[in-house]
Parts: sequence; structure tokens; C-alpha cells
Amino acid sequence: MFAVIKTGGKQYRVAANDVLTIEKLEASAGDSIEFTEVLVIGEGADAAIGAPFVKGASVKAEVVEQNRGKKVIAFKKRRRQNSKRSRGHRQHHTVVRITDILAAK
Repeated sequence: MFAVIKTGGKQYRVAANDVLTIEKLEASAGDSIEFTEVLVIGEGADAAIGAPFVKGASVKAEVVEQNRGKKVIAFKKRRRQNSKRSRGHRQHHTVVRITDILAAK
């Protein structure tokens, strides 16, 4: 069984025991979290599609770690003006392991 969840403005297709990197959540390693914004749950003809979310469905996950992504360099240069600017950014991420997918009863 799989589910499609929404978190951090993005959608993820998840199944049990999947490990995925999502936008930062306020939780520490080892904490249990629950995603209630489930868009699709099930498989094949048994799939339940929400409008916009499936009522009563949730996905439980465990926080593995908090980390940061690769550095992204924003470099701007104006030609023939001796003007340039370089800025770096590292996005914060949360790594989670999906433990259980609960369908509506």
C-alpha cells in the first residue's frame, strides 16, 4: 500500500519503511510525527482519492535526523562595471522514516 502526502508545499509518494528527505520540521531525532494531509491512499482499484484530502487517513513517521542540503551559490555579475556578488545558501532538511500508513475506517 502507498500514500501520497503533502508537506512543505511538496507532494511525496510514500510506502512503509521509506526514508525520505523533506523540508525542515520542528522535531528532534527519534520523535514520532503524523502527516494528516493525505491526498491518495491505497493501491489499484482500492485507492481512495481525496478532495483535497482523504478523511481520517494519516501517515505516521519517525524522525531520523536533521541536516542541511548542498550549498547553492547565487552569483550575479554585471559586465564592464566591475560589479559582482556571490551568496551561498544551504537549505535545512528533515530525514524521516515512514512507519505506518493508516486508512480511514
